[in-house]
Amino acid sequence: MTTAPVPLSGPRFQTEPAALYREMRREHGAVTPVVLDGGIPAWLVLGYRELHQVTGDPVLFSRDSGLWNQWDGIPDDWPLLPMIGRRQPSILYTVGERHRERAGMISDALEAVDPFELRGQAERFADELIDTVCGRGEADLVAEYAMLLPVRVLAILYGFAEEQGPGLVTALNDMIDGRERAIAGQTHLAGSMTELLAARKASPANDVVSRMLADKSGFTDEEITQDLMVMMAAGHQPTADWIGNSLRLMLTDARFAASLFGGRNSVAEAMNEVLWEDTPTQNVAGRWASRDTRLGGRHIRAGDLLLLGLQGANSDPQVRTDGSALTGGNNAHFSFGHGEHRCPFPTQEVAEVIARTGIEVVLDRLPDIDLAVPAEELTRRPSPWLRGLTALPVSFTPTPSLGGPSA
Repeated sequence: MTTAPVPLSGPRFQTEPAALYREMRREHGAVTPVVLDGGIPAWLVLGYRELHQVTGDPVLFSRDSGLWNQWDGIPDDWPLLPMIGRRQPSILYTVGERHRERAGMISDALEAVDPFELRGQAERFADELIDTVCGRGEADLVAEYAMLLPVRVLAILYGFAEEQGPGLVTALNDMIDGRERAIAGQTHLAGSMTELLAARKASPANDVVSRMLADKSGFTDEEITQDLMVMMAAGHQPTADWIGNSLRLMLTDARFAASLFGGRNSVAEAMNEVLWEDTPTQNVAGRWASRDTRLGGRHIRAGDLLLLGLQGANSDPQVRTDGSALTGGNNAHFSFGHGEHRCPFPTQEVAEVIARTGIEVVLDRLPDIDLAVPAEELTRRPSPWLRGLTALPVSFTPTPSLGGPSA
């Protein structure tokens, strides 16, 4: 078994991640040694059973980043600090009973969302976005649609005024696109959340923020603000990529051609296949070993960082021997995580409604839609963490907007 660590960077995460994960598994096993920016060591868990073990044991494999044995070598400007940060007052870094209480608060606040209202808001914003492009006969369904839709819907559910939506879209997308813009985006999002909390403390309403403030578990405003920021960021980008990756699959795979001409049954099938084969969240940081242990034949030291290889585990040949994981609505993938720190079920449901509604509106509104470039020219974001298209150019017969010619 090869022992030299693999850099968690490079173009293959963008161009051929499936082949790369297969090579990692063949050469290194289910738990692969990797190096992060600056030569920082970590383990990438690619085995389905091993990942199940890590995510199912929050005591041995803790979410407490304070355990990390590499902090002495981490500079203040390390580019991955926003993702692998020191202890922060958010649900990402709480453990034990306090984590369960926070997850319960978030779940209760989102579970109370009216599903008909959620779908209605998603349809409304999706139609408004399609109205801006439908008369042209061409569009980029990533930049002009998928990257604009989820946060607009989430903002309304949280309690933001509708006119604040575009600013939040810019802030969230800036946080994704680059370091300098990321700081400005994060500042705008934090300020907006703080203002919303103050407004809802003074005047509660029927929204997610008001329900979180009404929780009796005694969380501070700072804790709730941090959780809201995490929820907004985690709900926006992966959902946008889920829309884009699913539309790409439906436009390039003949199995889904019928859905482009009035059928709808295959939309859910395409979305589920993406979660197995092309999941938006490829790898996640992380867990930290609370003591020395063994995993997948590897000696893991106390304080070692383990990265969750969600896509690698989804494609583990030990559980995908016949491809059956893609049939019958099987959702035993890791795309939403597993165990105590998995995405709460109501957040999954919200993401699924937004993504499916967004895809269906595209298929309803844009007749004879087709790719405007050859499929092999579509490119992905150069990231080992989040997998999404940089653009999805399409062409179609121009149609009037729902608001009429003047809309």
